[in-house]
Amino acid sequence: MRPQPDFLHEFVPGNSDRTLLLLHGTGGNERDLIPLGRELDPNASLLSPRGKILENGMPRFFRRLAEGVFDLEDLEMRTNELADFVAAAVRHYDLAADHIIGVGYSNGANIAASMLLLRPEIMHAAILFRAMVPLVPDKLPDLSSVNIWIGAGDQDPIVPASETKRLAELLRRAGADVTIRFLEGGHELTRDDLDAAREWLTTLQ
Repeated sequence: MRPQPDFLHEFVPGNSDRTLLLLHGTGGNERDLIPLGRELDPNASLLSPRGKILENGMPRFFRRLAEGVFDLEDLEMRTNELADFVAAAVRHYDLAADHIIGVGYSNGANIAASMLLLRPEIMHAAILFRAMVPLVPDKLPDLSSVNIWIGAGDQDPIVPASETKRLAELLRRAGADVTIRFLEGGHELTRDDLDAAREWLTTLQ
């Protein structure tokens, strides 16, 4: 039996209350971030869905019209669909709903940010690698109890520093506690990203 609405996904049970929701980048799949999740927290459960949209055969979580230009109608629909899946998975796998931490890279980080803004009840914290502003909601949610870590590359050709700062400002306006780290590198993930995110994660309750 799979949670409904269904996503192809991997679930790895852990031995703590924490669950990492792993959200891959364009062209990834449900297995891509499992090793990263295990390194971030060896005790957490891991829930890793595959995006349902295909762009030139590459899975994504929502459509885009061009590089950095999102199909906002599709993004909103896919955000709610993914949030419903996570809620169903919490029931199906008997997870602690108040200990879900989103961990997204690129396209996955963008839909995680969208979920924070549109469905703030789903995650109590998030790690966003190479994220940009996905959308600006009509009304900001209350994220005053949410901790967010954003990892950016100082030479990222896709997500400029100004966009990273704009996302942080938007989340802070919603009340979130936001930490940004600009690390040496481009759009790809580095060991420094992983180490910095893991260190931050150890500070959370």
